Amino acid sequence: MFREFIPKSYLYLRSGYTARIFRKDLIAGLTVGIIALPLAMAFAIASGVPPERGLFTAIIAGFLISALGGSRIQIGGPTGAFVVIIYDIIQRSGYDGLAVSTLLAAVFLILFGLFRLGSWIKYVPYPLVTGFTTAIAVIIFSTQIKDFFGLSMGVPPANFIDKWVVYASVFSTIHFPTFFLGAGTFAVILLVRRFIPKLPWAIAAIVFGTLLAYLLNLPVETIQTKFGQIPNELPVPLFPSFDLPDVKLSMLFMDAMTIAFLASIESLLSAVVGDGMMGGRHKADCELVGLGIANCASILFGGIPATGAIARTATNVKTGAQTPMAGMIHALTLFLIMLFFAPLVSQIPLTCLAAILIMVSWNMSEAGHFISLFKTSVGDIAILLTAFLLTIFVDITVAVTLGMILASFSFMKRMSLLSKTVRLNTVFRDSQEEFPERTDPDAISNKTVPLGVEVYEIEGPFFFGAADMLKDILNNLERPPKVYILRMRYVPFIDASGMHALNEFYLNCAKGNTTLILSGIQGQTKKDLDRYGMSELVGKSYIFAHIDDALAKAKELVSVDV
Repeated sequence: MFREFIPKSYLYLRSGYTARIFRKDLIAGLTVGIIALPLAMAFAIASGVPPERGLFTAIIAGFLISALGGSRIQIGGPTGAFVVIIYDIIQRSGYDGLAVSTLLAAVFLILFGLFRLGSWIKYVPYPLVTGFTTAIAVIIFSTQIKDFFGLSMGVPPANFIDKWVVYASVFSTIHFPTFFLGAGTFAVILLVRRFIPKLPWAIAAIVFGTLLAYLLNLPVETIQTKFGQIPNELPVPLFPSFDLPDVKLSMLFMDAMTIAFLASIESLLSAVVGDGMMGGRHKADCELVGLGIANCASILFGGIPATGAIARTATNVKTGAQTPMAGMIHALTLFLIMLFFAPLVSQIPLTCLAAILIMVSWNMSEAGHFISLFKTSVGDIAILLTAFLLTIFVDITVAVTLGMILASFSFMKRMSLLSKTVRLNTVFRDSQEEFPERTDPDAISNKTVPLGVEVYEIEGPFFFGAADMLKDILNNLERPPKVYILRMRYVPFIDASGMHALNEFYLNCAKGNTTLILSGIQGQTKKDLDRYGMSELVGKSYIFAHIDDALAKAKELVSVDV
């Protein structure tokens, strides 16, 4: 019953953990730990707290997320997704308010896992996630203008419009040494990403900027001049003060729910990305329980909210990580850097960290995906814009709440118009078994499908509640087929989440050298595919209205392979 809550770290360390595997985990952990150093401090500063709190979070929460979570290669720590909500809470309630909200969120996360709600996260529609993710990226970018240009001003206003009005009024105070150092750092980032992609661009940028500022003795603001020297040890664990007379309990509760919601989405999405790159499957409920414990510990050690970090998790996989040990080594690496090199870390110029966060904001924005969603239905566009605009101009809590309400109404409206439910049926799988005769005149006989070809059929509307089904198909196959036919004759429409899942399914087929053929494409489904650009991606020569034409194409492809 409780097997699903056993951490992946225990399972891998128990089942023959060898020196060869440890070497791979060691290299990956050291690499990701070095990469996480500037990001942890930059996210903390952008959130309105001292940089060391970001390091405490990456060390404590990062270690526990890997040690207690349900993912094989997850890397946890402070992320850009939390910057906006943390900054807002800090401005309203101070650090103690953030600490209490995060402890409540940790309890919610543990309960989410214990009540097995991990799989429910897939029902959050893709346009909603994209909307507030892109909005967070815009807000992060806007918070870096002061440090990047070295503007002479106090703390920028929290309101987005007021912030830019103040920037415009004080832009004449630009500090050119700061600006040129920041611009040079950003140029290094672009050059490294373009010509030396294997080199960690954040570390390269930090080393360049810090050395240049030191050698030229540039009069720029650094971590030490603004925040004091980074401590070289972890603080003593301490419970935050619960005496918050000026803070309403209802506000703390809403902040906690927002933190828990964002942490769940970000962490499980990161785990899914890791699964796609590495293979295997994470345990969602175990991941949520581990995430809750990690966030509780982060606050006790003076940290901030933490979750799975997609970019660092992807780097972990690319550098050879095999088990959760790599994530634990990443946290230990950060601790050793803080222990022995705190004085050097304190000399990092703030404009260099601002340049890194500007690049992070661009990566987070997913501009291409955001724009492509305007080709989808009116309901999806409304959800996208609601999340985007409310996050920027009102509050992320309001944005998430109203976005989910709007998505629910959109879902109910569609369900009221359609009585069919979505099913993913196995029609034929490589002559492995006989299928019963079907009264359907368009049914497929196993004698008509050649070896190396597999056929599945989707029945019903293909929207966000059903999009997750496609993800498991290829993982459940012992070997990838040469041709995959996906029948969609009974799919009346596809929404943005369905299109996104179909897009990912096509890319996964391409990685396995499997050709994807779509059959039964006509009517509204054909219009949806054309509008979203899937017809061009898959290729019109691989899209058919009838199964006979699809099978003929499949036979042609298989015979050519042979």
